[in-house]
Amino acid sequence: MTTALLFRFPFPGPWGKELTEASRGLANDIATEDGLIWKIWLEDRETGQAGGIYLFQDAAAAARYREKHERRLSAMGLNGVMANAFSVNTELSVLTMARAALGDAGASKSTSAATAAIPS
Repeated sequence: MTTALLFRFPFPGPWGKELTEASRGLANDIATEDGLIWKIWLEDRETGQAGGIYLFQDAAAAARYREKHERRLSAMGLNGVMANAFSVNTELSVLTMARAALGDAGASKSTSAATAAIPS
């Protein structure tokens, strides 16, 4: 089952373009992760928080990555890391415009079948 993984942690920066430049190598490494469909990078300079939302093909891939990334963040000196895994309700997600974001997992669900389940 498609699994979402949410990471959130205190982060001192850099932010914006500086973060992009500093994290290109990390982003390239993450992009090769087995089972990863996509990642969205999150940052909030005002609260000093950063993180990411990841979508994995299954729970096993998400669990492997969670363990790896928690070790990586710890090695970078980042503490207070919160990581949560969630099962994705693909049918509802497709109804709320996530078909493209879900990749193959969304393509396997029919919007007409999902729409038929909604009471009028």
